[in-house]
Amino acid sequence: MTTQVTVRLSDDLVDFVDRRVRDGKATSRAAVVAAALERERRRALAERDAAILAASGTADPDGFDDLARFAAGASIDHLD
Repeated sequence: MTTQVTVRLSDDLVDFVDRRVRDGKATSRAAVVAAALERERRRALAERDAAILAASGTADPDGFDDLARFAAGASIDHLD
């Protein structure tokens, strides 16, 4: 299911979106906006996960070992 929404964008953002479509990098303006929002959603989820890991106090200096272990055991059922 999709819902149509109206947004106002600056001229330079509209130019960017239109260039992406014109250059074949996206199929439509809606596709560009949807891809950007999906990236923002993934970034926000990663930020949340990093905060949870940091709060656990178990992070290694890089944070990657514990993050990988944490992510491997984390349930994502609630994301749908």
